[in-house]
Amino acid sequence: MSLPVAILAGGLATRLRPITESIPKALVEVAGKPFVEHQVELLRSHGLEDIVFCLGYRGEQVEACLGDGSRWGARLRYCYDGPRLLGTGGALKRALPLLGEAFLVLYGDSYLECDYAAVARAFTDSKLQGLMTVFRNDGAFDRSNVLFRDGRILRYDKRDSTHEMRHIDYGLGALKVAALDRYSADDPLDLAQVYQDLLSNGQLAAYEVADRFYEIGSPEGLAETSRYLSSRNLF
Repeated sequence: MSLPVAILAGGLATRLRPITESIPKALVEVAGKPFVEHQVELLRSHGLEDIVFCLGYRGEQVEACLGDGSRWGARLRYCYDGPRLLGTGGALKRALPLLGEAFLVLYGDSYLECDYAAVARAFTDSKLQGLMTVFRNDGAFDRSNVLFRDGRILRYDKRDSTHEMRHIDYGLGALKVAALDRYSADDPLDLAQVYQDLLSNGQLAAYEVADRFYEIGSPEGLAETSRYLSSRNLF
């Protein structure tokens, strides 16, 4: 049985304005259709069918676009931040009643071609509260932020990277509900903080992926992802 997947798609997407002045980032057109449809199709191709969208800015448009997921043979559900944005970690905390005891999590602007089943197995086998996937980036696609050695994450910091950091947070993780127990349900929280706390407590496993990530969080990333998906005839 596969794990449910949480997709974090609640941000304001200010870097993509004016495109996102009237639509959320998830609905930006990429290779002929809303980006979020590419995400759902990719997850379904890996046998993942229970997907929970954590929504904020103009999130109702995402739900209106995708519906219940039946056209993909998926079960899509939605959780909204409410009157104020809760951050990536806070949105997960709010969505826990829909996600259950353990789940995968990825960002709503990421297109990640990796072995999701292998990631889930590594997480289960670790018996830890969390797992982060990492990619040997060497500063190529974004600033490297993970010191990874001998299969372990030694340091993770998105704000203060060092020359020793050759890997990057790939954008796919796995969590048990216990990983979020310590945080208030009412306060904003960043998922990066959750990962850092898990690492400090010896509760963060790692899985290294070989293939690069694509993302639409910036105009450059959007253009590159559009070219890639167009070349694969995924529309």
